[in-house]
Amino acid sequence: MNRRIFATALALSIAAFFAPRLAHAEDHLAEAITHTKQAISEGKAGKADALTTHAEEALKHAKAAEAEKANEHTKQGITHLEAAIDHGKQKHADVATKHAEEALTHLEAAQK
Repeated sequence: MNRRIFATALALSIAAFFAPRLAHAEDHLAEAITHTKQAISEGKAGKADALTTHAEEALKHAKAAEAEKANEHTKQGITHLEAAIDHGKQKHADVATKHAEEALTHLEAAQK
């Protein structure tokens, strides 16, 4: 009986150790999508500074997701987020919003 309890405890410990790592890549991608949507919302309101802030946060998460699991859509999303940030810093909210929308399309495709 003690062997069964030990084996069960060991199996649960191993599962608990690896489970956060498996879910972590998905969390970064989900966070990137959430911040990209917020960036788009701010951009549509003409708030280039707020768009830039959310796009920068989305970029951090997208890069982390890409580092954990490479994906062509994530790479394209990163490229468009960088462009959105550049245009947002130049106060071009309309162009930055278009790049953020394109980034969102790629990030959502990477999630599938």
